[in-house]
Amino acid sequence: MKVTKFGGSSLASAEQLSKVLEIIKSDKQRKFIVVSAPGKENPVDTKVTDSLIAYHDAYVTGAELSEIQNSIINRFKRIIEALQINPKLIDIITKDILSLSQLPQEDNPYLYDTFLAAGENNNAKLVAEYFRQNGLKARYINPGQAGLIVSNEPQNARILPSSYDKMEKLREYEGILVIPGFFGITADNHICTFSRGGSDITGSLIAAATSADLYENFTDVDGMFAAHPGVVKNPHSIKELTYKEMRELAYAGFSVLHDEALIPAYRGQVPLVIKNTNNPSHPGTKIVLERSTDKNPVVGISGDDKFISINMSKYLMNREVGFGRKVLQILEDLHIRWEHMPTGIDDLSIVIREREMTPIKEKEILTYLTHNLEVDEVSVTKNLSIIMIVGENMKSHVGVTATATKALSENKINITMISQGSSEVSVMFVVNSKDEKKAIKALYQAFFKE
Repeated sequence: MKVTKFGGSSLASAEQLSKVLEIIKSDKQRKFIVVSAPGKENPVDTKVTDSLIAYHDAYVTGAELSEIQNSIINRFKRIIEALQINPKLIDIITKDILSLSQLPQEDNPYLYDTFLAAGENNNAKLVAEYFRQNGLKARYINPGQAGLIVSNEPQNARILPSSYDKMEKLREYEGILVIPGFFGITADNHICTFSRGGSDITGSLIAAATSADLYENFTDVDGMFAAHPGVVKNPHSIKELTYKEMRELAYAGFSVLHDEALIPAYRGQVPLVIKNTNNPSHPGTKIVLERSTDKNPVVGISGDDKFISINMSKYLMNREVGFGRKVLQILEDLHIRWEHMPTGIDDLSIVIREREMTPIKEKEILTYLTHNLEVDEVSVTKNLSIIMIVGENMKSHVGVTATATKALSENKINITMISQGSSEVSVMFVVNSKDEKKAIKALYQAFFKE
């Protein structure tokens, strides 16, 4: 039994949906189908989710709504008419889209979530009807019916532990179930979304709960590559990697799969494969608990930008009990999440994402460190990128870090920081953002050259 998730690019048009139908027909084990909202039909097109965001913003600001409403409705209408689906579905979707503008704005923390979820929800109804009209025993099922009961955290929903028992009963349904991704239902019956791109999370949750044999994630690429194809020309294809490796790569820029989607499948010990809707015969990239192929110590290289570093120095810092806790306390008080914390004897740096810091928060932190903790020096370094070399085989190979630093040095790339966790699955290099692509190319040459 397989759980199969299709991304927005796979569902963007009637042509793409016909490919999806053939993929489902080709394998009777594909029982649970999780769908995203329609993506871009072409590079200048707008994703349905982005249109729904614009619709929400127009509604809350009192702007004119008919143009944006019609653009969303017509997007679904074009697909329905091209596939010759029952036209009654157009009326159902139209009613649902228009009803969003009747939702209460005051004291409604779920308003934004409800708008955004309409893309996946209506697309699931469309896909289920299309399957039925083409001979498949398929039905749409709402996340509430499916047992996806989530926490009361708008735009950041988390599955409740009690939901797994409910979702397990999905195995009892006959035929194919088409489930909208990206959102769940709270205990008090509100629509609440996962973070953006959360359809991957829905698929992973269902795969874990139903003990699926495989979780297939269909997108528009032939799996994953050892480096971003936009940075490195014709990079090495990754046939297999572990969940730990995927987690590290997803964190630092590999955007093929939502990083939070790995957790349920990993805990449920369900293997995952990333495949291409436009090239379904390609084996793609399989994500497993233990990798059996490729003895290369490094499986992939990724990079992400928009980081900043708060740097402080204080003589005899290491002898001051509670210093680290006090530093982190000010970040907690300002609701700032930290990413990495490289240290020296008298030095401490905290790496955070640029979006976490505002000018007011920066001033608060610097004042606190200077006056309350009496640090000798404090500074903030901006325009930083994190480069990760990832591979579980690194721990059994001597000299991996030396090879990496030599490659960066030969390309005259200054390393601001280096960090490696105790698991030795990855080594992190912090460099200036202007050197990010150059660094990835240098590291790729060092580990993947013929």
